[in-house]
Amino acid sequence: MDRVRVAELGQERLDWRFKAVPAEAWGLTVREYLATGPALDRLGTPLLTLDAGALEHNLRTMADWCATAGLRLAPHGKTTMAPALWQAQLDAGAWGITLANFSQLRVARGFGVRRVLIANALLDPVGLGWLVAELAADPAFSCLSWVDSAAAVELMDRALRAAGAERPVEVLVELGGPGGRTGVRDLDTALEVARAIAAAPTLRLAGIGGYEGALAHDAQAGSLAAVSRYLERIAQLYHRLRGDGLLADGAVVTAGGSAYFDQVAGVLGALPQAEVVLRSGAYLVHDDGFYRGISPLVRGAGATAFRSAMHGWARVGSAPEPGLALLDGGKRDFPYDEGLPVPQLVRGRGAVGGTVTAVNDQHAFLRGADVRVGDVVRLGLSHPCTAFDKWTLVPVLDDADAAEPRVVDLVRTFF
Repeated sequence: MDRVRVAELGQERLDWRFKAVPAEAWGLTVREYLATGPALDRLGTPLLTLDAGALEHNLRTMADWCATAGLRLAPHGKTTMAPALWQAQLDAGAWGITLANFSQLRVARGFGVRRVLIANALLDPVGLGWLVAELAADPAFSCLSWVDSAAAVELMDRALRAAGAERPVEVLVELGGPGGRTGVRDLDTALEVARAIAAAPTLRLAGIGGYEGALAHDAQAGSLAAVSRYLERIAQLYHRLRGDGLLADGAVVTAGGSAYFDQVAGVLGALPQAEVVLRSGAYLVHDDGFYRGISPLVRGAGATAFRSAMHGWARVGSAPEPGLALLDGGKRDFPYDEGLPVPQLVRGRGAVGGTVTAVNDQHAFLRGADVRVGDVVRLGLSHPCTAFDKWTLVPVLDDADAAEPRVVDLVRTFF
C-alpha cells in the first residue's frame, strides 16, 4: 500500500461529518485530537468502538495460524473498508486484499493496494475500462476476479477489447454449489468456462475461486460435512484443469471465509503446486455473536481463540414501564442481521443482565435489566461486516474493559 497516503489520514480535520467525534474536537486533525488523550467519557452515545489489544491479538493469531497451515491470506477488506486496518493486515503478512466490486476497488487503488482479489464477476463495461487504465498505469498492480459462465467471459472480453486492454485480466473459474450463491454448479460446465477463458486474448486463467460460507450457517455436523463435500469438488476441479493443461504451477485456489477456514486448510491445503488463499475478513474484529459461535478457533482448530474487538455503547434514554428501558442506539448504529446486541455492563457499575429484544432505527428495547435513565450500557455485537458501514470514523480504545478507557486511534472507513 501507499504508506504516505494512509498516514495522511491522520491529518484529516474533524468536524460534524463524523458522528463519533464530539464538538470539542472539531477543527483539530486526527493526530491533534489523539494527542489530547481523550477519554471514552468525552464521547457521546450511541457509539461503536474498537479495542486495540483485541485487534492486535486477532491480527497475530490469524497470521500465525496461516503460517503454520502453509496458506496465504487475502482478508476481505469489505468487512472494514478501513485502509489503515488493511495496512496492518498486509504488514502482518497478508498476500493481498479481497474486495467485492469496483467501488471498493477504487478505494483500494486510491490507497495504493497492489494485489487485489475480487470475489465476484466484473462485468460493468465502464468499470472494466477504468481497470484497463489502472493496469496500464501500474505494471505492479495485480487484480484477479471471478467468472462463472461463458457468457460472462464473452462480456468481459468484449468490454476489455473496446477499452484497448494490453495486459490480460486474470480471472478465476468460480465453482458454486446447489442452493448457494454464484458459481458454476457442475465440473463439466466449469471446464467449459475455463476453456472459454483460455481462448479469450484479454483474459488469463489464474485459478479457481469459491465460497463455502453460502452453503452452511452453523457448526453442526451436517453443515461441516456439506462444506467438506464442496471443498472436495474444488479439489477435483483443480486436478481436472491441471490434467487438461489449463492451469500452470502456482495457480490460485481460493476459498475460506471466517467460519470454515480450518476445513479449507484440511481439504485444499495439500493441493500440489497451488497457491491456496484464504479470504477470511471478520477475524480481525471478530464479535460476541455469530463468529464467536462458529469460528474454527473456538471449535478447536487452534490453541488461541479470537477476541471480540468491537463494542457498542448506548445510553438509557427512557424507562417508560417496569422492566423496559430504551437505549439511544439502534439499526442506524449497530449490526442486527446476525443477532441483536447483547448487554454486557453498565459504565461505572459493572455487569448487567437483561436482553435486547428488538431494535428500531434509533432505539434498542432492553428488557429485564437493572438500569436507570442516563446509564451507559456496553453492548456485545454480532457481525462486523454490518457494523463498520454505519460509521465513517471508529474510535479505538486502549482497553474496553478498563475503568477509564482512553481513545488511542481513530479508524477511517470508506463505504
